[in-house]
Amino acid sequence: MEEVNQPPQNTLTNAAASGPESKENKAHNPWKLIMSLNRQQKMTFIAAFLGWTLDAFDYFIVILTIPYIAKEFKMEPSDITASITVTLCFRPLGAAIFGLLADRYGRRYPLMIDIILYSSMELASGFAPNFSVFIILRAIFGVAMGGEWGLGAALAMEILPPESRGLFSGILQQGYATGYLLASILHYAVIENIGWRAMFWIGSFPALLVIILRFFVPESPVWKAQHNASESTGKTWLLNTKLVLKHHWRRFIYCVLLMACFNFLSHGTQDLYPTFLKVQLGYTPAQVTILTVVANIGAIIGGTLCGYTSQLYGRKLVIIISAILTACFVPLYLLPRNLGLLMFGAFALYFCVQGAWGVVPAHLNELSPSEFRGTFPGLTYQLGNLISSSSAQIEAKLGERFKKDGSPNYGLIIAILTLIVVFSLVVLTLFSKEYKDIDFIEQAVEQSEINNEKNEKEKPDVEKNEKGEVIIENV
Repeated sequence: MEEVNQPPQNTLTNAAASGPESKENKAHNPWKLIMSLNRQQKMTFIAAFLGWTLDAFDYFIVILTIPYIAKEFKMEPSDITASITVTLCFRPLGAAIFGLLADRYGRRYPLMIDIILYSSMELASGFAPNFSVFIILRAIFGVAMGGEWGLGAALAMEILPPESRGLFSGILQQGYATGYLLASILHYAVIENIGWRAMFWIGSFPALLVIILRFFVPESPVWKAQHNASESTGKTWLLNTKLVLKHHWRRFIYCVLLMACFNFLSHGTQDLYPTFLKVQLGYTPAQVTILTVVANIGAIIGGTLCGYTSQLYGRKLVIIISAILTACFVPLYLLPRNLGLLMFGAFALYFCVQGAWGVVPAHLNELSPSEFRGTFPGLTYQLGNLISSSSAQIEAKLGERFKKDGSPNYGLIIAILTLIVVFSLVVLTLFSKEYKDIDFIEQAVEQSEINNEKNEKEKPDVEKNEKGEVIIENV
């Protein structure tokens, strides 16, 4: 991957600065990092966190209700998992659409439109009369889900001080686990009493987040700086996009492959797990809920701690250690038949999987070209999702084929896929660069100047001869 000119490191922003302590000391004190944020920074982060939490909440409602939807539509669970695949397949489209809008018009308004879209699709899913309608609604939901993460992560990472990026990256990404946790609790309270459709109706309330975004969250100062720098050099948004694609395509491909491994790791271990517990192990809805709650508590703790640790020891090291530990806990995650041991294994594995994921929002935004940060993190993330989109369906099909004691052997397939993905993730991460603590505003201005110089150098020198004919040199 090509180098990026890294600007000088800044201390906390004026609003966040406090006391005579050095930046390094502040990086070691998470409570001071949290308290150093001003009101606008706090509101922006809360909005981004809730947006991702409720987006994941709506997604995991399908995961938890697969057996019930299959029963009503008279289909196999592996057929219903096709709706998960479709949702994941359409996420890159949403990342591209809403990301490009965010780079052109700012982060806030595209994010508001995105939240309204996925909330309305969630409500409509609860009224689906058949599987054909249901899968169409989940495809549109996928478009909206694909847009949310990139916009929310960019807005949050751009407005926070560089020193706090690791900690809040870990917390932000665990909106995913928090959404799973909320969906699990709702599953326990609703599924046996009201039915699976009610879960989708309840899942439509995230639209209320738009009020917070509209009245309390400012536009990204980094986007404003980038926008002003582009205007001052006369570059259009379209020209910026072309320059990014021309000069950063290798990094783009690398990040897509990296995120494919990350998404295989999370979806491969989590999406079919409730079905594994219910179908293969015969656990009740109450037991499934207990296990998923414990696992997601582990995920939230792991993601937060590892995100914070990555600010101290680097993004790459934390990802690699978390991935290796994930492989170590796979047997304890799948083999025990004792509920207590299985709970410990689920807690430990989710801790490690989401520990690696806790680094992703900061790492991807730091790798992103400044002109393309509304699009780059979300699009690479969701293209990685596209590559891994069939993971649950593959596991379901292979599990149904390789039976154990007359039941689908989902556990064996989950274990094999997880170990393959861990190896791939470790190898890819070793070849990554990282730009921890890079100042986004200075990067935006400096990168705009660099791209402008490159563009000028690549323009052919044009002269005219005595007859007025154009002579092109330096082609």
